[in-house]
Amino acid sequence: MKGLVLSGGKGTRLRPITYTSAKQLVPVANKPVLFRVIEAIRDAGITDIGIVIGDTGDEIRAAVGNGRRWGVQITYIPQETPAGLAHAVKISRDFLGDERFVMFLGDNCIQGGISPLIEQFGRSDHNAQIVLKQVSDPRQFGVAELDDDGRVIRLVEKPREPRSDLALVGIYLFDHRIFEAVNSIRPSARGELEITDAIQWLVGAGYRVSPYIHEGWWIDTGKKDDLLEANRLVLEELPAAVQGYVDRDSQLIGKVIVEPGAEVINSTIRGPAIIGEKTRILNAYVGPFTSIYHDCLIEESEIEHSIVLEHSSIRGLPHRLEDSLIGRNVEVSRSPFKPKAYRLMLGDNSTVGVL
Repeated sequence: MKGLVLSGGKGTRLRPITYTSAKQLVPVANKPVLFRVIEAIRDAGITDIGIVIGDTGDEIRAAVGNGRRWGVQITYIPQETPAGLAHAVKISRDFLGDERFVMFLGDNCIQGGISPLIEQFGRSDHNAQIVLKQVSDPRQFGVAELDDDGRVIRLVEKPREPRSDLALVGIYLFDHRIFEAVNSIRPSARGELEITDAIQWLVGAGYRVSPYIHEGWWIDTGKKDDLLEANRLVLEELPAAVQGYVDRDSQLIGKVIVEPGAEVINSTIRGPAIIGEKTRILNAYVGPFTSIYHDCLIEESEIEHSIVLEHSSIRGLPHRLEDSLIGRNVEVSRSPFKPKAYRLMLGDNSTVGVL
């Protein structure tokens, strides 16, 4: 089998972070989501992986490289315009050939990996298998309807009145029949070739489409709150490890990861939390479900349930920072100048809460 990772798209729901960075490279527990996807595919025994890239392709190439660090081979497939998931499959035909493959959205996190899914599909003679998850509000997703025997009979993209609570997770397995489907469907009302339409075509043509209902957690990290939730869930599963320096005046409580080159001085860190390489925590408090990435500084401040990206500093804040996503090369500090006032320089689509 081969792997196909979709890593295009503009990431509009994560702006302003994604004005300057690919959404798939935003880290969860100090590891880019795209890296987690590659590892999940590799751990399922698949080493030949194609990555569909768009406007952020150069950044994806620079971060992922040839895949050698994971023991896989990466092929990049440019998509000139984000014309839908089925279009991404269509343009990947030369790479995929007639082999079976797993398609994985590059901004998804899933508990437990995909090895059981790959094994089940490999033993079957099905033409497609879709991963489903029960959700509270199916109207936000592609939704699958099953018959009494558990077979897929209908798929609808973001229905106003869903007939089931089973959402498509963003992981699909196909054989070569999917190319008949993507070549037979027409663009949807939003001008895209929808993967739900392609799968529905397979069902209508009599091909075997089986469901796989995922029991663990799954997060689409396309929005800030979902990204923070994924960060929380992943941190809860990581074991504690201290590879950096923690002085005797500091306290680590619960599961805390201090990566190589990091320094924790006269500070308290309450886990689960992770402190990135060469980051300094000085006279500070880092609370649960917080990921501080590499080369950051947290000084005379408190932060929890947040993600801070690399080369950023938070200094001298009078109140705790929480539920926040801080981008790269950001400085957050208390101004020494009078009169007292908020002084901000914010990009488009920023959100700030103040007292």
